[in-house]
Amino acid sequence: MGNLSYVKTPEGIEKKSFEIIEENVDKANFSSKEWNVVRRVIHTTADFDFANLLKFSPGAIEAGLSAMQKGCRIYTDTRMAEAGINKKALKELGCKALCMVDDPQAAEMAKREGITRSMASVMMAAAFPDIKIYVLGNAPTALFKLIELIREGKANPDLIIGVPVGFVGAAESKEELSKLSVPHIITKGQKGGSNIAAAIVNALMYMSLEEKTIKNG
Repeated sequence: MGNLSYVKTPEGIEKKSFEIIEENVDKANFSSKEWNVVRRVIHTTADFDFANLLKFSPGAIEAGLSAMQKGCRIYTDTRMAEAGINKKALKELGCKALCMVDDPQAAEMAKREGITRSMASVMMAAAFPDIKIYVLGNAPTALFKLIELIREGKANPDLIIGVPVGFVGAAESKEELSKLSVPHIITKGQKGGSNIAAAIVNALMYMSLEEKTIKNG
């Protein structure tokens, strides 16, 4: 049997993937920074639909970059999203990722109040003023609760990455988020997920590091 011919290096795979994406999506529909996010999400999912589903509120990317360059804390609604965030980039930016969905206090609060653990953990996260970016890729209930907290003046994030997935409440929660003036990045409809959430965070971190390097000469 002959040797199989295929791309073997991570750099080569990413380069070829980006070339394929750019051949199939008109990047002229996005700003250069938006395109970095869209391309990263499509690369993660192999799903070109995200070119139409990703929506950015005015100033959303800039708000995220600014918060990251100040070394903010980033809240995630799942351990999967937390695991998908690039730890090297986090460290270089001085940022930290936090997930409390499996915290015993969240489980206790959820049981006591008859809510999901995702809702309880968001309520707990609101007590940390240094959490500037909320990353919600799984639970629509968490996004609904965060919206409630913002409207009640109990949370004031710089950026919300709201991309919960599912058939119950996902599309509706993102539609509700789009009504807020808080900077946000969403996926319209039912599609989303923890991998999408992590991909968006990573794209923002890579841009933040690039800008930081330029500023520092």
